[in-house]
Amino acid sequence: MKRVGIAELKDNLSRIVRGVEAGETVEVVDRGRPIARIVPVFAKRRVTIVPAKRPFATIRDRTFEALAPGIDSLALLREERAERDWTGERR
Repeated sequence: MKRVGIAELKDNLSRIVRGVEAGETVEVVDRGRPIARIVPVFAKRRVTIVPAKRPFATIRDRTFEALAPGIDSLALLREERAERDWTGERR
């Protein structure tokens, strides 16, 4: 495990974070006393970014009709909140 001081961490943050991303664990020390540990996050699956099929500009000006005319969203919100107690659990 690599140990770095606060000043070194501030000066080399990008390099240190790239090392952590690669799997290295870094312990941050202040005057020789450990204060934090930076560890890699291992995701179960990677995120894949899929490019758009068409530019946003081609659909920017589209408008849609309201889904449910005549429904009062404030009344629905009040009704839902009335069903909950102070802990957030449904009654």
